Amino acid sequence: MFQSLNRHVAVGIWSALLFCVAGAGALAGVPITAAAASLLAAACVVPPAIMLMVWRGAPPQTVAEVLHAVDRQA
Repeated sequence: MFQSLNRHVAVGIWSALLFCVAGAGALAGVPITAAAASLLAAACVVPPAIMLMVWRGAPPQTVAEVLHAVDRQA
């Protein structure tokens, strides 16, 4: 199910979700102050930035894959 989910899609989903929550809050009458805006900005930026740094690409090769590649070359 999550095979096609990559980092950029996950960041986009996170940002869209937070924008929807902010929009729903604004429509409900929640006051948008400087403190609330900075908290929302931090909530939009910090988790995706951490996710992009931590979530790596393909895993490194195993010992068996390295040995198999060397065996094929010889």
